[in-house]
Amino acid sequence: MLENIISEIEDILLVAANAIMEIYQSDKNSEYDIELKSDMSPLTKADLASNDIISTFLRKKFPLIPIISEESEIEVYENRKNWEYVWLLDPLDGTKEFIRKSDEFSINLALIHNNQPIAGFIYLPVYKKLYYAIKGQGAFEVMNNQTYPLHVKNFTLKQKGLKVIASRSLMDDRTKNYINVLDTPEILFAGSALKFISIAKGEADYYPRMIHIMEWDTAAGQIIIEEAGGALVDAYSGLPLTYNKSSLKNPHFIASGKMIEF
Repeated sequence: MLENIISEIEDILLVAANAIMEIYQSDKNSEYDIELKSDMSPLTKADLASNDIISTFLRKKFPLIPIISEESEIEVYENRKNWEYVWLLDPLDGTKEFIRKSDEFSINLALIHNNQPIAGFIYLPVYKKLYYAIKGQGAFEVMNNQTYPLHVKNFTLKQKGLKVIASRSLMDDRTKNYINVLDTPEILFAGSALKFISIAKGEADYYPRMIHIMEWDTAAGQIIIEEAGGALVDAYSGLPLTYNKSSLKNPHFIASGKMIEF
């Protein structure tokens, strides 16, 4: 199904990215029309513009597949619990980075089948790069009309100088505890889904996250990392994250390259 429309998805993500960038490149943050949502996270007109563009495309192209978007009203679990397929959309992941003008924000889109991601797309508007994966077919970077396969690095938790990726905006004590037991780790920082991309590209090895974030933040990154040879799992059970749960919050998790045990 998706193999034949990857270029169409890339095109619509580019349209959404251009709408985001038009607002991003305005001279004043007041142009963003920043609001605070009920959870006190920021919302800008860039979030809404991207959401409208992508959601309109998905409803037209896949009328039978419902959408769960961070910026749209979400169906109650009783209505969505039996959905076989569902799109998970974060139309602007890293809104805080967008407001700070750090360049580290993305558009995240994933297709879920029976609670597992089977396709994922992460688009970086500033860099005009697409990262995508389809289950069983690998993970790829698309840049300047060229496509490159993605591969994680092999590593062991006992090795010295492990490259650990962490959130640029927040580092909690529990996450620090996971990092502090490592042997002189090199800490890298990134915003939004760029952390998942760094794992999939082999630029970082390990990403522990001991703060809850939402399903639309991780689904695309999970399938991209998995198809690049790595894993994104529940920090306590070691099982892959699942989606379209009664609560759309993720458990604490660890994303990583291919962990080798000796």
